[in-house]
Amino acid sequence: MSSTLWRVALIIVALYVDAQNAQLVPALFIFGDSLVDVGNNNHIRLSLIKANFPHNGVDYPDGKATGRFNNGLNSADFLAQKLGFAGSPPAYLFLEGRGNISSSILNGVNFASGGAGILDENSGGSLSMNKQVEYYATVHGNLVAQLGSAEAQKLVAKSLFMVVIGSNDMFSYFESNSKLKAKYTPQQYIDLLISTFKVQLQRIYNLGARRIVSVGVGAVGCCPSQRSKMNKTGDCVEEENNLARSFNTALKSLLASQLTPNLQGFRYALCNTYGVASKYFQNPSVYGFKDVMNACCGAGKLNARIACLPVVKYCSNRREYLFWDLYHPTQIVAQMLVDTFYEGSADHVSPINVKQLVSTSI
Repeated sequence: MSSTLWRVALIIVALYVDAQNAQLVPALFIFGDSLVDVGNNNHIRLSLIKANFPHNGVDYPDGKATGRFNNGLNSADFLAQKLGFAGSPPAYLFLEGRGNISSSILNGVNFASGGAGILDENSGGSLSMNKQVEYYATVHGNLVAQLGSAEAQKLVAKSLFMVVIGSNDMFSYFESNSKLKAKYTPQQYIDLLISTFKVQLQRIYNLGARRIVSVGVGAVGCCPSQRSKMNKTGDCVEEENNLARSFNTALKSLLASQLTPNLQGFRYALCNTYGVASKYFQNPSVYGFKDVMNACCGAGKLNARIACLPVVKYCSNRREYLFWDLYHPTQIVAQMLVDTFYEGSADHVSPINVKQLVSTSI
C-alpha cells in the first residue's frame, strides 16, 4: 500500500475511534416496522407502503420526506441521539442499493420496514421480522470479514439492539378479509406470535446480540384508522387493545422467564408503550396535547378515511397532536416515548431502563 493510502486509512481509523468515543455504544441495530423505518421501504419497488412524499417529513430538516412515517424524526432517530450518534443508522436497503454492504455498518444498521410483522404472512411486500434477521446475518458476516471474528463479536456484544414489532400483527388479526381470526383464538394467536418471536430473538442472540430494547405494542385500537372504521362512536376499539395487552403480557414473560435464564449474558429493557400512551389518552393536557383522536394529516372522519397524501391538508399545531396520520404518532410523541424509556421508572420500562442497559457490563 502506498504512503498516501496508508495516511487515508489512518485518518479513517482515527475518525472511527473519535466517533466511538462520543457514543455510549459502538453500534445501534434497529429492527421493526414503520414506527422506526428510516427509508427501507423506499427501496422496495413493489411496496405500496411508502412515506417518501409530502406531507411526511414536513418537520424534518429542510422539510424532506425521507420515508419516515411521520412529520419528522422517529424513535430510531431519537434513540440514536440519546446514545451520542451523529446520525441515525442507515437503512439496510439503501446500503444494499449502493452495492456495498461493508460500508457504513460499523455504527449500526436499520432493518425496519413499514408494514412488517412478526409473521411473514402479516408483512405483505415489506421486510418481515424473519427477513430483517436474515439481513442482519449478512451484516454480521461483513463485520466478521472486516474486523475478524473476535473484534466483531466484541463490537456486537457492546452494541444496542432495538426491536419495535407486533402492531401489524394485531391489525392483521382484525382485518375484514383476514383468515387469522377464524383459524386462531386470541390466545392461540398470541402463542404463535410469541413462539415465532422467540426464535427470531434467539437467532439475533446467536449472532452476538446481548443488549436488547424490546418495545411493546401500543394501544392499537386507539389509532385513528381503527376508531374510524371499526367503531361508529370514534371510541377506541377495546377488542384490539385487549389483544395488544395480551401480547405485551406474553412478551414480558418471554423475556423474563424464557430467554434471560437460558441465554448467558442476555440483557433487556422492555418498554411499556401501552401504559405510557394510555396516560396521554387519559390526561392529554398534562402532556401538552389538545387532540388525541384525529390524525394531523388526512381527510374524512377523524382525518383517517383518506391517508396523508400530498392532496390533503395537515395541521399547523403538530406539537399538540398525538397522531400524525392514520396509524403513526407525531414526532413529538416519538421523542417523548424515547425520553421516557431512556431514563424512566420501572412502570414505564423494566427490569431496567435503556440508560441502565447501556451502562451494564457484558
